[in-house]
Amino acid sequence: MSRRLFLATTGALSLGAALTACGGGDSGGASGAAEPVSQADIDKAMKTPTQLTFWTWVPDIDQEVALFEKKYPAIKVKVVNAGQGVAHYTKLRTALKAGTGAPDLAQIEYQAIPTFTITSSLLNLAPYGASALRERFVDWTWGQVSGPDGEVWAIPQDTGPMGMLYRKDIFDKHGIQVPATWDEFAAAARKLHQADPDVYLTNLAANEPAAWHGLLWQAGAEPYATSGKSTLSISVDDAVSKKLGTYWGGLAKEGVISTDPDFTDGWYAGFNKGKYATWLTAAWGPAFLSGSAKSTTGRWRAAPLPQWDAAKPVSGNWGGSTTAVIKSTKNAIAAAQFAQFLNSDPASTKMFATKQLFFPATKSLLSDAEFTGDTPSFYGGQKVNQVFADISSTVPTSFQWPPFLDQAATDWTETVGKSLADRSDTNAALDTWQSRLTTYAKGQGFTVKGS
Repeated sequence: MSRRLFLATTGALSLGAALTACGGGDSGGASGAAEPVSQADIDKAMKTPTQLTFWTWVPDIDQEVALFEKKYPAIKVKVVNAGQGVAHYTKLRTALKAGTGAPDLAQIEYQAIPTFTITSSLLNLAPYGASALRERFVDWTWGQVSGPDGEVWAIPQDTGPMGMLYRKDIFDKHGIQVPATWDEFAAAARKLHQADPDVYLTNLAANEPAAWHGLLWQAGAEPYATSGKSTLSISVDDAVSKKLGTYWGGLAKEGVISTDPDFTDGWYAGFNKGKYATWLTAAWGPAFLSGSAKSTTGRWRAAPLPQWDAAKPVSGNWGGSTTAVIKSTKNAIAAAQFAQFLNSDPASTKMFATKQLFFPATKSLLSDAEFTGDTPSFYGGQKVNQVFADISSTVPTSFQWPPFLDQAATDWTETVGKSLADRSDTNAALDTWQSRLTTYAKGQGFTVKGS
């Protein structure tokens, strides 16, 4: 499976591939104060012959759709693949601007939701019963799909909490313990590369702003915050960001980590020939790696990310998507019920985890013994799903995204990413990134508050 297809499938497109973006659940949109739809009206709508159009890149999602249609035979769902990443969002925005051709529902990644709420393009699902689902989902996911006044802009579908995959055989050979802290990780990186110059403890891809944002998330950074529709805080060069800059920039300068571009032929080869002893990745990474590095079967294990404070374990997230209802739909009740069923019905959510290999957003599936008890041979029989299920509950709830993720990603690659690849001053690059983003935001009409 190609990198783009796999990452689009899992909702884990790299930030650079996403044309749209925006903040967490606190960005603009209409008030959440709306009259609830009566159960009688819902029952009536679900018995009325209706066709919904659903834009999604998820392969074979017809299987999950069939479960909904079996329960509600009057409702038919037309599944349309309008593209992946850039193409999907571009077509959606074009249809919205034209006022015609938009679907009833669309697949939307977490980081793209406020791009559409800021233009009032998504239906608030709270009046349709969505608020009652809150406790079914991991807390941080609900923070990504909800607004400050009780709005619910989408229903979580899958996630990408970050952990560490590591080569147990390489660790054992060099007497390396699984690092619990980032200090231990740095010491292990130096020890390993000194012992074998052809091997690096990890690869921090200089073309992957998504991973950097996940590490910022773990470190407790708040690089972006929106207030209403016109005020934006940008803090990508604050103390927390500089801590990461000093750490990763320092390891890159020392030459004890590699910075190869990811999802390239050389990167794949690196995993197969043992160039990288770890991969700092998301919960979709285990399935991806097992299909991309088959020659290393049985040698990998999973662990949480190393910590800045071992007493307070936290992680970040990389990837995941949702189902949102487009505000222009003429079938609001049926569409809202479909979005909720698709992502909360036990049979449907379990199918996503077993057929599409999505990592769950629901608490029930994350605690399901059949799911967490899986013991893949690629990971030596380790219960890898359990490892990432435990990690999922440690992702902070307050992280937000900027309203122009494409620009943030491009600027990161040309500044911070370049500094890692060139082994130059990463903290200076963070300052440049901050300056470029601030200039861009002001040019877009935002009032900007800096770090």
